[in-house]
Amino acid sequence: MYWLAKFIYFKVIGWKVVGNSNFSQDTIKKAIIISAPHTSNLDFIIGILLRKVTRIKTNFIGKKELFTWPLGYYFRAVGGVPVDRKNKENKVQTIAKLFENKEEFRLTLAPEGTRSKVEEWRTGFYYIAKQANVPIIMFTLDYGNKQNTISEAFYPTDNMEEDFKFMKAFFKGVKGRIEKNG
Repeated sequence: MYWLAKFIYFKVIGWKVVGNSNFSQDTIKKAIIISAPHTSNLDFIIGILLRKVTRIKTNFIGKKELFTWPLGYYFRAVGGVPVDRKNKENKVQTIAKLFENKEEFRLTLAPEGTRSKVEEWRTGFYYIAKQANVPIIMFTLDYGNKQNTISEAFYPTDNMEEDFKFMKAFFKGVKGRIEKNG
């Protein structure tokens, strides 16, 4: 499947990978990966192809209703983890605990929390990274340049405002598939 993913990613849709070439299975086994701007369902396909061409195992969370037959089997196979959004427990704590029992877990999240236009990012990914004591790695979904740029690992500090400025600067000028949502 690697060769097929490479063919589709590089030749058919004409995308490229830029940036952190040291991000591999051996260097960072646990991380929060944020991808932005998240404006389309096609972002999921780009993400699946990117993980194949970089050979980096990543995970994602989704509402538990998505994990029923027949799609549930597929979503689990590609790294999906179901989450009960109706449960009253602390989601940050619950998700941060996922890192404790796994030797390798890289969780990809959209900081916007939706495909629609938002004024501010959600903060859950940040608190998960801090609580799980894992770095944040950023990657762009840049449809304007047809590329995914991957950042170096960034460990959140105790200054959330400055950390968010730093992270948002990484995505400056990046165009999502549906620009009005980006």
